Parts: sequence; C-alpha cells; structure tokens
Amino acid sequence: MAANFSWVLRGLARQPKGASVKTDTGVATRLETNTAVASYRASRRSWIQVGWMAAMLVSVLAVGWFGSVGFAHSAAAQSSGVLRRTTDGKPDLSGIWQAMNGAEWDLLDHAATKGVPAGKGIVEGNEIPYRPEALLKKKENFTSRETADPLKKCFLPGVPRIMYLPYPFQIAQGPNQIQMLFEYVHAVRNIFLTGQHYPPPIDWWLGDARGRWDGDTLVVDVIDFNDVTWFDQAGDFHSDQLHVVERYTPTGPDHIRYEATIEDPKTFTRPWKIGMTLYRHKEKDAQLLEYECFAYETPEPRSR
Repeated sequence: MAANFSWVLRGLARQPKGASVKTDTGVATRLETNTAVASYRASRRSWIQVGWMAAMLVSVLAVGWFGSVGFAHSAAAQSSGVLRRTTDGKPDLSGIWQAMNGAEWDLLDHAATKGVPAGKGIVEGNEIPYRPEALLKKKENFTSRETADPLKKCFLPGVPRIMYLPYPFQIAQGPNQIQMLFEYVHAVRNIFLTGQHYPPPIDWWLGDARGRWDGDTLVVDVIDFNDVTWFDQAGDFHSDQLHVVERYTPTGPDHIRYEATIEDPKTFTRPWKIGMTLYRHKEKDAQLLEYECFAYETPEPRSR
C-alpha cells in the first residue's frame, strides 16, 4: 500500500497539461503529448483506487470491530418478527438500510417532470418555513439547480440528505459508537454515544453527531455544519447555524422510523420536521457496492 501510494504521489507531481523543456537551441518547448494526458488519467484513477481501498478497509474494520461485541442475532428472532437486540438490551440497528421515497428530488409533494419521478413529501405539514430573504435564495437555487446543486460537484450531501439518497448504507453498532457506511462516495458517519460536542468554531460536511438512547429510540444531536450542502435537488438549503436532531425508532426487525427536527434561525422562522421509513435489505447477497462520483466525470477539454 505504501509503495503504491508513493507512486500515486509521484504521478500526481507530473504536469498533466504539458511540461516545459529546453531544446538544443535553448528555446522552451511546451509538450502537449498523449503521454502527459495518459499520466494524468492514470494518476487520477490511482487516487480513486486508493480512496476506494481505504474506505473498504474502514468498512471491514468497523464491521469486524463492532460485530465482535456480541450481538444477540438469531435466525429465529429475525424470521419471527421479534425486534433484535444487542447483548446490553438496545435495539440492534446493524444491517444494510435504504430509504424508498422521492425526497432526494424534492422534500415536498411534487409532480413528475423529465428525469424526476412524482413523490409525496416527507415534511410535516408539507411546508418549509423559510424567512422571506431565504425563500428568494431557495428560488434562485431551484432555477440554477442543474449546476448549483452541490451533489453535481460530487460534494458530500450533508445531514439529513445523506439518509434519503437513493443509495443503501450500512450500520455497524457498538456500545459506545455507531458508524454508518454509505455507498455514495464511501461516506462515513460516526455517532458517538459518549462525550460532548467539539468546541466551536468548527464545521463539518456531515456535522458533529452525539447520540443517546431514549428507550428503544436512538436520538442523535448534530451540529457544526458548513453552509454548503442542500436538503434536496429542488434547492432547499440552510446556513451554518443548522441544528438537526434525528430519531431512529425500530418499528420491527426490518423497518426504522426515521425523523429529523431541523432548526436554523438564519434561514427558517421556526423548527420543522421530516419523517420516513428506512427499509432493511433482505437479499442473501446484500452488500454495499461503490458509487465513486468523481470517477464518472468526463474530463473537460483542454485549451491550447
């Protein structure tokens, strides 16, 4: 791994847009060759491979570590519809889950348009209480959504958006920490069940998450966000004052009721709430695959 990583660094040090060399006459000549382009593409592929390997290693270690705490899994409990629990009596949320709704396109009720399926909203009351100036910004975002949506740039989606992207995610559960591993760009969320939030100023794409159990409900308090992410493709957004409180309540062995209360005094006039069901993947060969956003981009043509 170390040797490969060093090779990648050496490859990235090359200049993909050509290099300047001296000819026998001392005149600098710019080389625009297929070799330089190939070196750049090879370097980029190598970075993607290294990132994929690192993320997969994290996934394997996390699942192996958290799985070693001795969960009370049993085929009989799963088939009988009994809620599975860990050895300390908490609901066992481990497994591969996915939301099945149209919230990624629009949090509110919306009709079908080209490339967007119709969907029922997940916002309580079907209304987002924007401040007047924030509503104008939301409308601007909607108009320019084809290029302005942060996901078009392969950025991390933020919370709660990452929970209802059309990609599965895996939960690995331990007594002091819960980790969520996402198929989308191999993102990872860490929910710590001990300790306090980090002191400000700090910001994260996915926030700083601290959890606690309220009966059978996992309550997660998330703060310290940046102001870059959106809630959906329709341009719904927030500021760096975003505060999200998530609630994960098992309603059976294969379903979780997911709710999130959203506060942001810079953007909204009051707190508002979303809710949906998360579904467990039941296939025998269920696993996270890969969606490496940058790998699918078409290189921009270079100007001479």
